[in-house]
Amino acid sequence: MPSRARSARPTGPQGLLLPAAVATQIRDGLPGVADAVVAAIIEEVPGYTDAFNGPMGQTIRQAVQIALGGFLSLASGRRGTDPRTPTAPAVDGAYQLGRGEARSGRSTEAILSAYRIGARVSWQQMAQGAVRAGLDAETLASFAALVFAYIDELSAASVAGHADELATTGRVREQRLERLAHHLVTGSPEDTVWAAAERADWPAPRTLSAVVTPESQVRPLLAALSPLTLQAADPPGLDDGVLLLVPDAHGRSRARLLRAVAERGATAGPPRPWLAVRASYERALRARTLGLGPDTEEHLPALVLTADPEALADLRTRALAPLADLRPGTVDKLAETLRLWLLLQGRRDEVAAALFVHPQTVRYRMGQVREAYGDTLDDPQVVLALTLALGVPPVASDE
Repeated sequence: MPSRARSARPTGPQGLLLPAAVATQIRDGLPGVADAVVAAIIEEVPGYTDAFNGPMGQTIRQAVQIALGGFLSLASGRRGTDPRTPTAPAVDGAYQLGRGEARSGRSTEAILSAYRIGARVSWQQMAQGAVRAGLDAETLASFAALVFAYIDELSAASVAGHADELATTGRVREQRLERLAHHLVTGSPEDTVWAAAERADWPAPRTLSAVVTPESQVRPLLAALSPLTLQAADPPGLDDGVLLLVPDAHGRSRARLLRAVAERGATAGPPRPWLAVRASYERALRARTLGLGPDTEEHLPALVLTADPEALADLRTRALAPLADLRPGTVDKLAETLRLWLLLQGRRDEVAAALFVHPQTVRYRMGQVREAYGDTLDDPQVVLALTLALGVPPVASDE
């Protein structure tokens, strides 16, 4: 059973026993009290105007009569019972009212406003009946304290019900959103994904972009991204970090996403049609594995060249075969010089600046390269193979 919050009880006399004539006078006026309470709430709390003008208004009138009637029973006929403490049925009714108000989308502020108004109007109406019945001033003051304490207990129960309902529905929706994200990144059938989106009440965007981020950066990132961003729990292939699926971060909105992930150690995949976001996730995951980021689209050549690491390694071995008889250190220097020579189209001074060596050193090394390769350096296919093989540094092995 959900916990019920209780307010602090004010000090005052306990076990107040109203004279029978006074209790009868007040009880006879309860229908009018209920009408006055509902009318005041309709007038003063905009959120209840439409609701209380319909069938719910009659329900609340009855609830007011029952709650106040229960209080009068405690205050007038049951010695040894604290009239400030509502009976279990009254508390449960207030608790369920709070849960219903949460489901209706009304806030605790609206509920508490309604209770404050209800307490004020109830007391005004009941006090008039008590005075007409001849209740003395001292007892009337004690009666007032107990009325407000009693209603405060009921309002606390309603607030507890409201909070419990929000917590329950929030957890359920969070689980549904996580399930939707799981379907998206594991390649579930489209019908399954659509059904999951409908159950989660999640409006489908045009695109989704995968963002892999350190766990420590999830909260600040979510604060900067769309509230419809999905968070995937334990997506396949991700051992360290969290996967976010960001809606409609394409076109000009892409820049906003990249600003949000900048300096947060995150990697943003490309926007893809929302049902195809798995491709964005796989690219972001590969880029993160290669140490690339934060924008995968800035590293497309490296991603293409490393798409098949074994093939790239074989191509590199074949392309550098003419240098195989040289010392490993010499091979590395000549390969890096050749790589920059190809990328910078033979501009010796720029190659030297990139290598932090003298242009004569570049000239000497390229002489060694030409001696090893001979006329094959004039073959376009050889040049293509060398450019691809040397286009990115070798991928470090985990072994």
